Amino acid sequence: MATHILTVDDDALLRRSLAFTLEQAGYRVSTAASAEDALALVELDTPDLILLDIGLPGMDGLEAIRRLQARLDAPVIFVTARRRELEQVLGLELGADDYITKPFDSDVLLARIKAVLRRYRRGGNGEFSENARLSRPATLTAGDLVVDPSAHAVTVAGRAVALSPREFDLLYALAQQAGKVVTTDELLSRVWGAEFAGESQVVYVHMRRLREKVEDDPNHPQRIVTVRGVGYKLNLGD
Repeated sequence: MATHILTVDDDALLRRSLAFTLEQAGYRVSTAASAEDALALVELDTPDLILLDIGLPGMDGLEAIRRLQARLDAPVIFVTARRRELEQVLGLELGADDYITKPFDSDVLLARIKAVLRRYRRGGNGEFSENARLSRPATLTAGDLVVDPSAHAVTVAGRAVALSPREFDLLYALAQQAGKVVTTDELLSRVWGAEFAGESQVVYVHMRRLREKVEDDPNHPQRIVTVRGVGYKLNLGD
């Protein structure tokens, strides 16, 4: 059975264009012009993935994702027309699995969709799995910071720290090479996937939020330091 994608956008031309592109790629497509329509549709025909515009009339995409997540477990890719919306979307960590900015190339969108679907296991049939998460090794330690991949847990000086999945993956990537500089491009590739090449802003936003949770003074970080023009380094501590 073809993977079902729900596209939610108030631009009728874009909806038709997306539907054509996705159908040509072998997906089954439903469309909605508003969040309210989308919420009604998912009750009748559950999608495997949702393309969700942020700037919808009425209920916007940020509110829509909260309500959609209460109804179903499906990955969401945010679609935004304005760069200034990106930091808000990334910062809120509402559960979107990816984002793409308008205008976008069809091939890039299709690559992002495939990447997101690979990270998800489809309900009931096990068609997709998160193999990378299942194969993580033992606990990693850098000074007073401890990363336990099997429990998806982090402690700083014995204090439990709650991280979003992306923040955890970012810290884990640094912890694997603690004491060494990890480039921004490498972090993008390892945490977000090759499809995010050149999207360095996504690293900056998540790094700031990660530091707010693991640093004593986020404005003067001591655990995760910036190596200007190169990337970041997780200090080994004393």
